[in-house]
Amino acid sequence: MAALSTVSVPHPDKDATAAVTPNSSQTQHPLQVAKRLEKFKTTIFTQMSMLAIKHGAINLGQGFPNFDGPDFVKEAAIQAIKDGKNQYARGFGVPDCNAAIAERFKKDTGLVVDPDKEITVTSGCTEAIAATMLGLINPGDEVIVFAPFYDSYEATLSMAGAQVKSITLRPPDFAVPLDEFKSAISKNTRAVLINTPHNPTGKMFTREELDTIASLCIENDVLVFSDEVYDKLAFEADHISMASLPGMYERTVTLNSLGKTFSLTGWKIGWAIAPPHLTWGVRQAHSYLTFATSTPMQSAAAVALRAPDSYYEELRRDYSTKKEILVKGLKDVGFKVFPSSGTYFVVVDHTPFGLENDIAFCEYLIKEVGVVAIPTSVFYLNPEDGKNLVRFTFCKDEGTLLSAVERMKEKLKRN
Repeated sequence: MAALSTVSVPHPDKDATAAVTPNSSQTQHPLQVAKRLEKFKTTIFTQMSMLAIKHGAINLGQGFPNFDGPDFVKEAAIQAIKDGKNQYARGFGVPDCNAAIAERFKKDTGLVVDPDKEITVTSGCTEAIAATMLGLINPGDEVIVFAPFYDSYEATLSMAGAQVKSITLRPPDFAVPLDEFKSAISKNTRAVLINTPHNPTGKMFTREELDTIASLCIENDVLVFSDEVYDKLAFEADHISMASLPGMYERTVTLNSLGKTFSLTGWKIGWAIAPPHLTWGVRQAHSYLTFATSTPMQSAAAVALRAPDSYYEELRRDYSTKKEILVKGLKDVGFKVFPSSGTYFVVVDHTPFGLENDIAFCEYLIKEVGVVAIPTSVFYLNPEDGKNLVRFTFCKDEGTLLSAVERMKEKLKRN
């Protein structure tokens, strides 16, 4: 993703290294990284967050809430620590946490899974993604992704040595081009990676789209890796889990996490649900990535996942209000705002303001306006596909959202 390198950000450890390295003024060593990762540079989220701090900008870029998770979950974690649940957990998850995940999955999808044989608890969904790719993809395997995509997908597929084939979802509705997908998938395809609700666009895959993907995967004996971390942030349609479709559980790895739903992104509790023959590969990779995930946080996650439905209803109401504030504000500022049916993201067209591309616009927005957005070109195999789009998040308190909108109304002028 060559566009990423146009953002100039110092190495995060540069100053500290200079202070402790002998003869550092004479010795300048190039940064070293394996070839399979050298194209990825520093993640765009780190880059933009560093610039936000430097310029005192309001961060509507990175998707972490600026408010805390529910007290009942935090208190459960404190109690688990006090109860001495502080040593290594069972590698694939604390039994009660696995059981709670299975209960929630049954409630959401109707599927009954074995918590000991079909659920693997990981250090966030990002590790679940990595363990799935590394555990089930061989070098040279073809994997289809839908662009724009969460940036860890391409990086972990690169680590696995996969051949990545991208199908672009385009505004305004980011619909799956089904004919293009039918042409792309074949007996040579090992897996399809989907994300619904979809980051960064907020799109939710429709039943027609999922049914078509499912039937073609069955026909061609293809696996599906389904990232569903935003399943509880579905505003305008019911979330459909790919594994729940006829014939799909046996070929699907469902990926999810606690952080988005409970505003506890720093806990890094994720999981992968899959039939035993696929779970085996996921667990083999997980064992050598992190081995086990935080014990007391898993105990608290079990409490969280057994929250009543009223918790999720209130969550959606709160986020609907935040979304309304941001979407109205962005429209008033002059952006073309595309529909977002799920997640806590919204994508806009920045071109009314005259900057040459998304990275130039985001740099201007931070330095001159004091607001952070994420350039979407980094979420495409071909950065040109995303050069007109930027992503904002509304997982912030209402005061922060209103302040960001006011800054943009005051300082951002259309050409």
